[in-house]
Formats: sequence, structure tokens, C-alpha cells
Amino acid sequence: MKLRKGDLVKVIRGKDKGKTGKIEKVISKTKVSVANVNQYKRHLKRRSEKEQSQIITITKPLPIYNVSLICPVCKVPTRVGFRIEGEEKIRICKRCGKAI
Repeated sequence: MKLRKGDLVKVIRGKDKGKTGKIEKVISKTKVSVANVNQYKRHLKRRSEKEQSQIITITKPLPIYNVSLICPVCKVPTRVGFRIEGEEKIRICKRCGKAI
């Protein structure tokens, strides 16, 4: 998997293009939920006497192809490659070649 929970990513397509954030959740290898990106308002009706109606903000997941990983070493959006060292498979930055 090229992207993991906790990675810093930049949105490259869509209404939030240019925003950055950390991945909160990876959903079935095709979508990611990024903190404070792709937020929508949801109106909730009152369900009982004790509850009030309210408007909440929810974060919807983005397709994984609309985000790009930001390398922690060179601080630039980059593609991800893999290298096998011993019995370990590690992710590398395609720009600087360092391990992510």
C-alpha cells in the first residue's frame, strides 16, 4: 500500500485543491479520509424531546488518486516507490530516493 494512516498528503484535484492534511483513515485501498479536507454540513433533525436539531460538519473520504504524498525529507509532493532491503520492503521517495 502506497499511502498509510498518518502520512502527510496534498490534494491535487477537486474543490479543496492545494490543501494539505494527515490521513485519518484508509478505506479499502481506494479512498482516504484526510483531516480538515472535503468537509460537508449535515443537518440532523430532532429525534426526541431531549435532543436538539443541529448542523454538524462531516469529513467525506477522497479517492486515493486525488491526493499526493508529501515526502518528509524533501517536503515536496512526490510519487512513492518501493525498495527491498533484506527481507523488508520499504517505501521510497521518487524525487530524493530516501526512505519514507
